[in-house]
Amino acid sequence: MQRRSILLVMDSIAQMVEVTRLAEAGGFDLAWSWEFFNKNAFVRLAAMAAATSRIGLGTGIAYAFGRSPLLTASAAADLDELSGGRLLLGLGTGTRRMNEDWYGMPFEHPAPKAGELCRLLRHIWASASGPMRFEGRFYKLSVPQYTRPGQTRERIPILLAGVNPLMVRTAAEAADGLVGHPIYPRSYIRDYVRPAVEDGLRRAERPREEFTLASCVIVAISRDREQARREARQQVAFYSTVKTYDLLLDSAGFTREKDAIRAAFRTLSPSSGAGQAIEAMAAAVSDEMLAATAVAGTPDECRAQLAAYDDLLDLPMLYTPTFGVDPDRVLENHRLIVETFGTT
Repeated sequence: MQRRSILLVMDSIAQMVEVTRLAEAGGFDLAWSWEFFNKNAFVRLAAMAAATSRIGLGTGIAYAFGRSPLLTASAAADLDELSGGRLLLGLGTGTRRMNEDWYGMPFEHPAPKAGELCRLLRHIWASASGPMRFEGRFYKLSVPQYTRPGQTRERIPILLAGVNPLMVRTAAEAADGLVGHPIYPRSYIRDYVRPAVEDGLRRAERPREEFTLASCVIVAISRDREQARREARQQVAFYSTVKTYDLLLDSAGFTREKDAIRAAFRTLSPSSGAGQAIEAMAAAVSDEMLAATAVAGTPDECRAQLAAYDDLLDLPMLYTPTFGVDPDRVLENHRLIVETFGTT
């Protein structure tokens, strides 16, 4: 059976802990926390770590440039110690708007900067005691006397998020794995992501076995298949409003759907209410687009659909739709993912 992981995207930390326990009991390999401008991936993962003992734990993802490298390295080392060496550090650059508007950080040369950050984090973790210095293109660090008592591992696995081929290649060159985006069509993984991974590994002279190709996969499960498909359409439509993802959608032949979704999105306003706009956005997601970008339907249908990723990904990150979805239903879908894809 292929490895399974679940990305927990509910607001409540208590609910994240509950589902992580269920996932561990259900034989899942990994559970991921999430981060947004009002959510902290490290704090959430600490709660998940304290409540479990075996399941792997990942940040999926923490924003790479919103913290200093030393803070990121220290938070990761603390989490790795707390979890007994179960951490995978997932980092993502985010968009220009996220970095500049949310965190007040400049956004320039994200791919080479992310690659250098991976090297710096490993340098910090390997510095057991004594002076620590780093002089790079983007980062400079000088700590006259650095010690890190209690550190579990000198090399914590780092996965970089990537959308465009350059960032995917950077992940393959500098990181231990890739965190792919939920809006990846399967054809994009085949035609763009996997070749970029191979290119990066070749440049770095690394074997494929050293690299984990993970990606979020939108999964909506319900005994009411139309409800599940509607929720998945809404999430696909939400991501389709972002121009950064044009290559993903255009290369898969979904330009017409993308344009219709964005036209509907422009009608969304607080005064008119979101319901009609979300409904119109979801209606613009064709059956073909839904099938290419999401897993949706009854439990049996979802098991069959996820099998299409077996030859594309090393580690699917099963991801619950949230856009326009009631919070109770978000929690229910997390539970159904564990029930449907668990081993117990």
